Amino acid sequence: MSKPTLYFYDLETSGINSRTARIMQFAGQRTDMDLSPVGEQDNILVKLSADVLPEPDAVMVHGITPQKTLSDGITEAELAKYLTSQVFTPGTIAVGYNNIRFDDEFIRFLFWRNFTDPYEWQWKDGRGKWDTLDIVRITRALRPEGLEWPFASDGRPSNRLEDMAAINKLVHTSAHDAGSDVEAVLQLTKILRAKQPKIFNYLLNIKDKEKVAALVGKGDPFVYTSGRYPAEYEKTTVALSLGAVPERGAALVYDLRIDPSGFVTLSAEELASLWKQRGKDAPYFPVKEIKFNRCPAIAPTSVLDGASASRLKIDTKKIDANLAKLRKAEDFADKLLRARELVMPTTQAEAITDPQKVDSQLYDGFVGNGDRSKMSVVRAADASELAGLHLDFADNRLSALLPLFKARNFPKSLDEQETDNWHGFIKTKLMSEGTQSLATKYFTRISELMKDNKDPEKKYLLEELQLYGEAVVPFEA
Repeated sequence: MSKPTLYFYDLETSGINSRTARIMQFAGQRTDMDLSPVGEQDNILVKLSADVLPEPDAVMVHGITPQKTLSDGITEAELAKYLTSQVFTPGTIAVGYNNIRFDDEFIRFLFWRNFTDPYEWQWKDGRGKWDTLDIVRITRALRPEGLEWPFASDGRPSNRLEDMAAINKLVHTSAHDAGSDVEAVLQLTKILRAKQPKIFNYLLNIKDKEKVAALVGKGDPFVYTSGRYPAEYEKTTVALSLGAVPERGAALVYDLRIDPSGFVTLSAEELASLWKQRGKDAPYFPVKEIKFNRCPAIAPTSVLDGASASRLKIDTKKIDANLAKLRKAEDFADKLLRARELVMPTTQAEAITDPQKVDSQLYDGFVGNGDRSKMSVVRAADASELAGLHLDFADNRLSALLPLFKARNFPKSLDEQETDNWHGFIKTKLMSEGTQSLATKYFTRISELMKDNKDPEKKYLLEELQLYGEAVVPFEA
């Protein structure tokens, strides 16, 4: 087994939806388990393919133009190969800041589009994942001594990386540059480890899903910090598992701050109706799903000392009373499981794969072993070998992905018919739906941002986006 290392990484992307947007910049730094750097930092731009229009607002934030990726970047296929061979190697624990909910998803969909296993990089051969944001949240909640803690303009606690870096005087030369963000996350992680080593090492030790499942499944209350919980309580509560969701590797947990009396008598349908409500004016629903493989920030209730309980406004008498009520409601867990299915019904994979949708169909099912060996053939082929490559995949999704993979990464491998098909694919993707098309929305948003914009740098970015759009959408938008 390879010696374990941490690999801190960050992305800048063309948008926020991992199913449709693309990685434009990848940066990372490997360290040993004592957080000392190992080797040089990676900092890589990734070419956008012609079927992708970046969200103008995203480019306004990170400042990377599509033209820059095309001139200085590598293809997605090259990035996928580099990540599997040089970055996410055996023993590597991938670490970021909100990476489990954002960056990791982009990596999975990158691998999916490029015939690479989308899961092995985080579990096989001693690999793993961890998220510094949740370390920050639970440290702020339980053991805040030793760090400075920022607040947003509305007075609520803020755990944004740029705010944490500024108030703790970390070097963070350029927020929303992946390389700079990696440096800031690494510095912040070092401070967390130095100032609160017990909680840091505890969370590092419990990050694996088997250990999470064991603590959650004991049937005892536990401390749980999650972005879904209210900021006024530092995103932290005392929770109780009400039942496992085995097919999801998860459990449903109840927020013991809340008196369950008004919920245990409701039907599954009534619970589902409450669960579905979203928005700041929606009533608080005290049940959520905890996924064991997402390194949730959890701890036994013994970590709650008097100071943290007071700061988090945790009334242990109310917690105990609510716990007793829950344990008397024997059918509540079953009703919640039925309600969960109404809120998040199991989706069926489409029998016929639409090339326009296949990029986003990663979670429609696992690829079979026979197709996995054929995927390795695709990954190993060069442009000349891809030109005549036709594989009989059992999974229709892979059959639909192959011509897109070739066009995006090896355009010279396309014959005349395949080239025509690729151009047709781009036109359909960017121009269908008339005034609601991707192209129309793209150019409209650029025009909106152009109005009254006096910043020369922003105007330059918008002009570049306009030129890029005109180049990849060479027909009436």
